[in-house]
Amino acid sequence: MQFSIGVEYAFHSLFYMVDLPEHKTIGIKEIAKLNRITESYLSKVFAKLRKAGIVRSIAGVKGGYELAKNADNISFWDVIEAIEGSSWFFRCAEIRKKNIFVDDPGIFTDKCPCPIKVVIQEAEELMRNQLRSKSLRWLYEHVHKDFSAEKKTAIAEWAKNL
Repeated sequence: MQFSIGVEYAFHSLFYMVDLPEHKTIGIKEIAKLNRITESYLSKVFAKLRKAGIVRSIAGVKGGYELAKNADNISFWDVIEAIEGSSWFFRCAEIRKKNIFVDDPGIFTDKCPCPIKVVIQEAEELMRNQLRSKSLRWLYEHVHKDFSAEKKTAIAEWAKNL
């Protein structure tokens, strides 16, 4: 299991949107420049974030993107699911039904789930719940508190000039 680089791009981009002044937007060009990533790929990432309701696009001269909801209500899992999709990582192919020692593959029903699938999906659900417990606001506060006063000022100036 490995998340695509789009997940990391999303988090690093959304980070700077958490504390933007109200009704202030940021364009793909500015976000790409900020993180030194390509606009074309970032546009695809933001299309997924928009579709998931994490950001919204604002048209016009002063248009761009803004968070569609409060950063407290955007979990790590929301972002990952927006980029990667909602399917389970492990997809049981019911290989056990093809085993040469199985006399009746029909015995394997929903009442008799594959224990491999059960264990892996339980573990995945624990991971999902942990990711749901951390929000974009948590990330911002956790990282931002360690920034120097100069860095905080530079970020505020950058946001003001968007």
